[in-house]
Amino acid sequence: MLRLFGTFVAVLAGLAFGSFLNVCASRWPHRMSVIKPRSYCVNCGRTLRWWENIPLASWVALRGRCRTCRAWIGWRHPIVEFAIGALWAHEAWKFFAAISRSELLPYDFKYSVTTAVGNCILCWMLVALAVLDAENLWLPDWITLPGIALGLIYTVTISALQSLFWFWQQNLQATLEKELGAMLISAGLILLIRLVYWLVRRREGIGLGDAKLMAMLAAWLGLQGGLLSFVLGVVFGALVAIVLLVISLARRRAGGWALQKLPLGTFLCVGGIIDVLWGDRILLAYRQWGSF
Repeated sequence: MLRLFGTFVAVLAGLAFGSFLNVCASRWPHRMSVIKPRSYCVNCGRTLRWWENIPLASWVALRGRCRTCRAWIGWRHPIVEFAIGALWAHEAWKFFAAISRSELLPYDFKYSVTTAVGNCILCWMLVALAVLDAENLWLPDWITLPGIALGLIYTVTISALQSLFWFWQQNLQATLEKELGAMLISAGLILLIRLVYWLVRRREGIGLGDAKLMAMLAAWLGLQGGLLSFVLGVVFGALVAIVLLVISLARRRAGGWALQKLPLGTFLCVGGIIDVLWGDRILLAYRQWGSF
């Protein structure tokens, strides 16, 4: 019963934070405050009533259109709200399953709480960055840079919970060096690709924001997690590129496909979310497959 109730509360909180994320994604690119003015229709300017701001439910009830001018609101709003709600529900379900064990130790409880809260924060940032890059080809520093710092704090905290205090004190420097090395390798991978692309095409193909995003992923997920996110992101991006190429060929506009800009950051964020959800299973399956 506690598990169901806790997950339900996490869903409601996720929907609320997803709704706030939609406000941020709509206003940040225009340098607008996310607090004032109140939510309004961007087409007719009418301030929305409270019942038009209920996450997910209002969009469904209004059929995705403004009540006054009937302007299309867009699929991003329900998708973002649903994504945050589902991701937070997943973390809550795992957390309450972990603490329901009768043999749970105080260390296990602290570890479970830290992991659940950390994953919720990371998923919120990754969804935010994915949306901003998909719509604006923009990965703002005020998410990636604090995200790197939070990732380091999260990793150090997890390391402390996984070892005795005196042992952790002796290995704090080693933990930080390991994490900084993972961040440098992950960001360096993007910078290397950026350099090669510039040498070949004589123009920039990947922004520095992608390198900062990779450093953020490594800070939270470690080197293995960061590289897995990169591989998954590249695979997902390649699939999207193939679909766009097929569509362009069908419309006999193959040249236009080559000029399209794809949001690499969005694909990396999707890879990061997949790593949060199933990264350990994917890596375990890979190791088992490689042992044959």
